[in-house]
Amino acid sequence: MRILASTGTRQTVKIRLFSHYRPRMKTKLRTRWNVTPREAVRLQQAWRERVETQDRYGPLHYVAGADLAFDPETNLVFAGVIVYRFPELAEVERRMARRKLRFPYVPGLLSFRESPVLLAAFARLRISPDVILIDGHGRAHPRRFGIACHLGLLLDRPTIGCAKSILVGQAVEPGEHAGSTAALFDQGEKVGVVLRTRDRVKPIYVTIGHRVSLESAVRIVAQCLEGFRIPKPTREADHWVRDLRRAYQKSSAISLDG
Repeated sequence: MRILASTGTRQTVKIRLFSHYRPRMKTKLRTRWNVTPREAVRLQQAWRERVETQDRYGPLHYVAGADLAFDPETNLVFAGVIVYRFPELAEVERRMARRKLRFPYVPGLLSFRESPVLLAAFARLRISPDVILIDGHGRAHPRRFGIACHLGLLLDRPTIGCAKSILVGQAVEPGEHAGSTAALFDQGEKVGVVLRTRDRVKPIYVTIGHRVSLESAVRIVAQCLEGFRIPKPTREADHWVRDLRRAYQKSSAISLDG
């Protein structure tokens, strides 16, 4: 809905987004974070059965990209979420959060380390995205439960993993032209798609997170590229969290010098 407000001879335009306006994105999956790595593995094995690998979403009006950056000196992690109008990819909102890392670094369990700060950033959104892209894997994971699956279940939101490298599985090289694909297999199961996003440029790896089929995931990612290797939502989120980390490090150095 668009409202014109008169101020003397001038008019200002206010835009209110009612259909997707939310005070908060709340966590739908009850969980606790003070678990041991062994308990985390058991949770992944239980929760992977809840992941939906078929399309369950309505019209796509908003797409979000999420990423993180770490400061090894302070053990701080910065999470950023940027929401875009889809398919034109005009930015409408961005939010961030900063937290201390609590869970140890354990390969295959990074979602237990990273999800709390991501949830804090998503909770600050006022516009609820219809689909989330995250720099990481979903089903292409040793236990079929990467961060894209975990975040999708936590928020009960269609989620897609867009990774820059393989975590598990093997694939033949896709064709050299943009749009070429190859299946990513692990232990005989198709767990993702290798997608060439630019001619003769290293491909990316698209995997199911939650509530999106693999075919739809590839199509949505392809609509978010704008001629780059990495989809715009995760590409810009990556740039932003790096800027946030640099700004924090710079301010900390100034404080120490002062």
